[in-house]
Amino acid sequence: MKYLLGLDFGGGASKATLLDENGVIAAESTVEYPTYYPEPGFCEQNPEDWYKAACTNIRRVLEKSGIDSHDILAVSLDAATHTAVLADENFNVLMPSVYWTDTRCKKQAAAIADDEVILKQALHRPDTIWTLPQLMWIKENMPEIWKKTKRIMFAKDYVRHMFTGDYVTDCIEAQGSMLFDFNKMKWSEELCSYIGLDTGMLPQTVRPGEVAGTVSKSAAQQTGLPEGLTVLCGTTDTVMEVFASGAVEPGDTTVKLATAGRICVITEKPYPDKNLVNYSHVIDGLWYPGTATKSCAASFRWYRDTFGGGYGELDAGAEKIAPGADGLLFHPYLNGELTPYGDPQLCGSFTGIRAGHTKAHFTRAVLEGVALSLLDCKAELERIGIPHKEFASIIGGGSKSPLWRSITADVLGITLIEKQCSDSSLGSAMLAGVTAGVFRDCITAAKTCGKVVSETKPDMHRHEEYLKIFEKYKKVHDALAPVYHM
Repeated sequence: MKYLLGLDFGGGASKATLLDENGVIAAESTVEYPTYYPEPGFCEQNPEDWYKAACTNIRRVLEKSGIDSHDILAVSLDAATHTAVLADENFNVLMPSVYWTDTRCKKQAAAIADDEVILKQALHRPDTIWTLPQLMWIKENMPEIWKKTKRIMFAKDYVRHMFTGDYVTDCIEAQGSMLFDFNKMKWSEELCSYIGLDTGMLPQTVRPGEVAGTVSKSAAQQTGLPEGLTVLCGTTDTVMEVFASGAVEPGDTTVKLATAGRICVITEKPYPDKNLVNYSHVIDGLWYPGTATKSCAASFRWYRDTFGGGYGELDAGAEKIAPGADGLLFHPYLNGELTPYGDPQLCGSFTGIRAGHTKAHFTRAVLEGVALSLLDCKAELERIGIPHKEFASIIGGGSKSPLWRSITADVLGITLIEKQCSDSSLGSAMLAGVTAGVFRDCITAAKTCGKVVSETKPDMHRHEEYLKIFEKYKKVHDALAPVYHM
């Protein structure tokens, strides 16, 4: 039996998935790592934490599965996009990475928000999530770091460099930097000129499934992988989740409950719009434009870490509370918000608190508040008129909660289909299988690995009730937004 290995680096943890040649998961492992908040609006991660987590995860899946590591055919990696790693000419990391949820660059993003060159070449309206304004902030506020910067990598590319010593990235990752010309599919000298960046400092761009290098002797000793093992370039986490969920045809839709929340639709063209994020699919000719709420599972993790309790325990309490949480509302704007506001100044809030509310009410309000934010996202897709199917695959770590799936289905008013696994690390393993010749193509891989395990249908009576709650939810935003800007 031969195997494929996928490695993901998400907002709070790394996950490894070991997949056999029949499309069956042989072993999985997850290792959490911290996000640091040194100042209000700052969100940072240490690249070294990603690599350490990868080494631990690989050794764990090898131990759990009991396989000979020489039976692994290829490895592929993915991670959240936008997250730059600044290094010197010897690839020594110069500072913690600014994570995409960071909002420190709001002034720089606002200064270029209506730049027509950026909209034309990068297809997006600048916001704090993009690498370009983040680098603008670093250049202005940390000139000593900027002067030493000779190499700019991205999260999964840094980890892969530690495996192989290569210096490449994939074209989908590059699309998330706001330094890349979508039309010419290459680094834009014009966009790079905004920060005086020589395009020669950026990695070569390749397709996600291309081979980037092989496992070095030192990485083999640290991970337990065989020296010389093929390592693919890999790509971004969302497209790997979309791929793993089986969304490989126009109209296929995904609802994501991960660090960020996303609703994406597979299309045959991009849809440039200030409230959409456009990226290429791993299948040539397809795209997955989508809307996004910034703090989805990140909100629930913050709530868990701040107020205590395990996810299962919290769900059990919230399940006993009636829909609407007896008037308690939560807005998940912990790091500002993307769709439909594009506003980094927004803050999270609980409103409507009464003496009778318990911790379980607050828990339910968090789950409902995220779902209501996704309803905001769904409304934008309908405004733009992107054709989509009347059901969606639900993906991301939050999808493992039956209660959250049910709440999300009720709020959105659509059926949510859960696959046996739709983790981005599975998508990476599937991509490794395509490159290694285990699967004929991406569509074959999706059909082989995409077993449906549940369907969550909406209760349309509750949906109508949630639409009434949504009206209040929007009014609370409208009332508090001016306060957050003071």
